Amino acid sequence: MRACVARCGMLSDWNGGTDEIHRNITHVCWRAGWESRGAVRFYTSLFVGSEIDDIQRYQAGEHEPEGSVKMAKFKINGREFMALDSHLDHQFTFTPSMSLYVECESASEIEEVFKALAEGGSELMPLDNYGFSQKFGWLNDRYGVSWQLNLSN
Repeated sequence: MRACVARCGMLSDWNGGTDEIHRNITHVCWRAGWESRGAVRFYTSLFVGSEIDDIQRYQAGEHEPEGSVKMAKFKINGREFMALDSHLDHQFTFTPSMSLYVECESASEIEEVFKALAEGGSELMPLDNYGFSQKFGWLNDRYGVSWQLNLSN
């Protein structure tokens, strides 16, 4: 999942120096009707080095339904993500213009992961040889998140 989280090198020192400061950029998944608990469990089950770090839930009397996810922190292949539930009536959604890119190490891995992610979702580009890659596929999963999977050479 190389394209999911980036490190930004920022130059700062008002005396003219060049000290590098690293800040994490974390992908946050949030949209109307999103059920983050199921998505987080699903994603962390698919990739090695994935785990749920923390799930905080809304309590009675807070502005979201009791028990829904206030914030979930998790890792996919060692990269940090956050997910939030939302029951607000807004038009925010996911689009393929922002997708998660995965380099798979074997044909069996890409086929297994693609099949799991595609179940209940929609294939944008089925697994195939498109010339730029021996095996590539693009899809939206059942939660609306867009994924691009590529077989490493």
